[in-house]
Amino acid sequence: MYSSVFGGITTDPAAMVIPIDDHMVHRGHGVFDTAAIVDGYLYELDEHLDRILRSASMAKINLPITYDREMIRRILIRTVSASKCRNGSLRYWLSAGPGDFQLSSSGCYQSALYAVVIQGKPPSRSKGIKVVTSSVPMKPPQFAIMKSVNYLPNVLSKMEAEEKGAYASIWLDDDGFIAEGPNMNVAFISSDKEFIMPYFDKILSGCTAKRIINLAERLVKEGRLQSISCENITMEKGKKADEMMLIGSGVLVCPVLQWDGQIIGDGKEGPLVQALFNLLIEDMKSGPQTVRIPVPY
Repeated sequence: MYSSVFGGITTDPAAMVIPIDDHMVHRGHGVFDTAAIVDGYLYELDEHLDRILRSASMAKINLPITYDREMIRRILIRTVSASKCRNGSLRYWLSAGPGDFQLSSSGCYQSALYAVVIQGKPPSRSKGIKVVTSSVPMKPPQFAIMKSVNYLPNVLSKMEAEEKGAYASIWLDDDGFIAEGPNMNVAFISSDKEFIMPYFDKILSGCTAKRIINLAERLVKEGRLQSISCENITMEKGKKADEMMLIGSGVLVCPVLQWDGQIIGDGKEGPLVQALFNLLIEDMKSGPQTVRIPVPY
């Protein structure tokens, strides 16, 4: 773990702590992001780093004093190096920082950066899952588009799904269009072999989802997909799709077989979801230097 409060990296779990008066802890005034560690490389670190900086700006969190983007990037890479972890994830936070227990962060002497490495396994394919429609209200766009630590709606939405025997809940926006899952994006393959995803204007702009859009161009060139687009998607249209998937750094590309008990497509894991998953795994393991940052262990 790295902590700007203590000014260094520790490998002792007992020392991996956050001050209780940090406003991220008791007021939720913090943002975070995650990058996958795959075979000793950080996958899409720069894309995730750019997003946390955008989130921090929207949340009115300044970078810690003397820190800039490149310094944070070096710290994150060094933290992974010190951990010796070769497969897992790197999660990092920018918070308003410690200072007091008031509502405003005006009493915080400076913002804080934390990072922790989580040991995991090499990426693997997910089996087909069930989803339900969430009854938990989704965050308004101002908060949905930033990756803040305010995840109570996400937590309740996920718990609701589990209570109904499903993997995740799907949110609909105020206009009734499909939005996103609790911590993943949603996409579809239509009967015309169109890859369709909701617009990112009211939901989190998923780094993995945007990478999938880029990788899916190969399937268009091969003639397996007709087109790629973002649009407003009704639940009726989504449930009539040939294939449905969840996309995110945690699930990668996961096929959805049922939604509210209704079978999606033929009820089996579809070939195009599988093809997109394979493209993502290939990219994570042997993609260009722009998305794979080597960790100097």
